[in-house]
Amino acid sequence: MTQETLPFWLAEALAREQPADPIPLGQHIEADIAIVGGGYTGLWSAIKLKQQDPALRVVIIERALCGIGASGRNGGCLLTWSTKYPSLRRLFGEQEATRLVQASEQAVFAIRDFCQHHGIEAQLRLDGTLYTATSPAQQGGMAPALVALEQAGISRWQSLSPEEVQARAGSKAHLAGHFSPAAGSVQPALLVRGLRRVALALGIVIHEQTPMTRLVHGARPLLETPLGSVGADKVILAINAWLPRQCRQLSRNLILVSSDMVITDPAPERLDALGLRDGISVVDGRTFVHYYRRTPAGRLMLGKGGNRFAFANRLHPWFDRPSAFAADLRRRLDGFFPSLADLPIAASWTGPSDRSATGLPFFGHLEDHPNVLYGAGYSGNGVVQSWMGGEILAALALELDNEWRHCPLARGPRGQFPPEPIRWLGANLVRRAILRKEQAEDEGRPVPSWARHLARLADAAGKADKG
Repeated sequence: MTQETLPFWLAEALAREQPADPIPLGQHIEADIAIVGGGYTGLWSAIKLKQQDPALRVVIIERALCGIGASGRNGGCLLTWSTKYPSLRRLFGEQEATRLVQASEQAVFAIRDFCQHHGIEAQLRLDGTLYTATSPAQQGGMAPALVALEQAGISRWQSLSPEEVQARAGSKAHLAGHFSPAAGSVQPALLVRGLRRVALALGIVIHEQTPMTRLVHGARPLLETPLGSVGADKVILAINAWLPRQCRQLSRNLILVSSDMVITDPAPERLDALGLRDGISVVDGRTFVHYYRRTPAGRLMLGKGGNRFAFANRLHPWFDRPSAFAADLRRRLDGFFPSLADLPIAASWTGPSDRSATGLPFFGHLEDHPNVLYGAGYSGNGVVQSWMGGEILAALALELDNEWRHCPLARGPRGQFPPEPIRWLGANLVRRAILRKEQAEDEGRPVPSWARHLARLADAAGKADKG
């Protein structure tokens, strides 16, 4: 990937940072803990490990640049697990579900405080999030989660009138909605590059342009790279969408799906006129949601998940190219904001999102290899959740006796997808059913029964690809 084809956020962050050329690992080194992957999960894990024990020798190797993966190209929406409370309660019980929802909300403010303390200028704005309905069929879609949160006494959500929703969202396309203040937005690549700077200041060794070519298991695992190697007591695989390729035992626990985004030229006065004056993130009620937000510079970013599924979880070249669905996103942007139809699109990009069967991330160690840990499955909602992933992986690596090490998310994956080609065929069949169903709902037509039944298969994993 060249500088010209970098995702918009990362190109912007690197232009501001002007980093020195990366130094690939060129020899054998030793570490207490070696981490593969220089994104949010790897960097948060490393930082939390050093905070627990400053004497630890922690090494990160990254195949390209820190932030080149999902951490530097996501939508930058800081969202929580509150809308997943019913699923969390069903899977883990009321007490742990409550703890995880509250922990995810606390993490939003913990990330803000971390950035303020360490001087990370990541354009982080905690102006909340707005979940909306854009068709009558979507209205009431949040009711089960909201009722359950209210019954548990942990709801931060506020119901808004249609007029309030349209004013906050800047668009009359929204018919109803709910607002939570425990959310916001961030320039994701500025955040990950800021975490890299803090990690280096803590004494964490980072080697970019250093892909892992082989993992040799043993009492002390060995990470082999093109020009060197790392021996460590424990290894953390923080590679998310790249995990199925490295660990066959987890290949059926994830499915790779694209998330596509566009961003406009700056037009701050025009966005002000629409009412888009802060960093609120707006998410509609579709299964594969549309989400958008304003940047401080007055650009409008809009994204959508679920456009493509990768056969056999292959990392196709189209994950690293401008979005093939930019025209569809342009039409959706114009549908939300007809007055911006002449506003040029500055860039589009795409990336792989690793979806789990539950829509929740999972963490653990490889079978028969307790000294090799992993975390993955953020399902398009990982900006905040990777902060908690770092807590879990640090607790597992150090064998701490705390709530993160004993968290049910730290017990490996739950549920599998079918083998190929059934997985790919089934995913695309369900996707087509969802599109047919939602198109009929948008147009006020009856939904074909086959589309309605197939679309329900996506409900277990919840709404997709916002973070």
